[in-house]
Amino acid sequence: MSLKMFDLTGRAAVVVGGAGGLGQAIAEGLAAAGAKVLISSRKTEALERAKAEIKEATGVDVCYFAADATNEEQVIALLESAKQQLGGKIDILVNGQGFNKKIDAIDFDIDVFRQMLDANVTSFMITSKHFGRHFKENGYGKIINLSSVRGKIATKGPGNAGYCATKGAVDMLTKQLASEYGPFGVTVNAIGPNITMTPMMVPVFEKRAADAGVDVDTYLKQQGQGNPMRRMGMPEDLVGTAVFLASAASDFMTGNILYPDGGLTAIG
Repeated sequence: MSLKMFDLTGRAAVVVGGAGGLGQAIAEGLAAAGAKVLISSRKTEALERAKAEIKEATGVDVCYFAADATNEEQVIALLESAKQQLGGKIDILVNGQGFNKKIDAIDFDIDVFRQMLDANVTSFMITSKHFGRHFKENGYGKIINLSSVRGKIATKGPGNAGYCATKGAVDMLTKQLASEYGPFGVTVNAIGPNITMTPMMVPVFEKRAADAGVDVDTYLKQQGQGNPMRRMGMPEDLVGTAVFLASAASDFMTGNILYPDGGLTAIG
């Protein structure tokens, strides 16, 4: 046994949704652990910003390719570009794309619901299909899906019918892909964080704090009190889990959802 089992040197990783938030944090962690990394998102400007931020944080240059993961042709192009930029063989796929729109179920715009299914679920299937085929050819691969505690437990308040439904679907897709891809030497697992303090969530928290009549710091402390760890999740709280799932340390683990959630699912 050795800590070298967590070393990603020589591995090539593609992080879809890697231009911000949790995806960018995971990309940064994989790069710091030694992997060659390509980040992907829809907007080139966001990718260029994320590339610069990862370089500043780790000293590592990452590659990027702009693609819409809900478009199968663009995902095929992403895979081909990743192979060219990273040396011909990809070992790790992280599905970190998606979005959340909070609407009460009785008022939910079905067009928005369909968009969430497409971005949060269908895109995972598209990337896993094409990267999975590549992994099968190589006899090795790691797929890491970004899920949520909301794939396992619902919220007490309204607004999360779309998000909970899509993350529950991600969890079951993870298990089914693990079953199908296991004979090829490919593992498929998911990470289920609690609500996390990403840059994208800052305006959301500011609005919620204002609605509650408190400052943001007070609101965040109140939110953290619901977890056994008594604090909000931060992007870096997911990084160790992602590196573990990307590394040889998890070679016999597949079909699992791991929860870096401060203990919420233990009591939820």
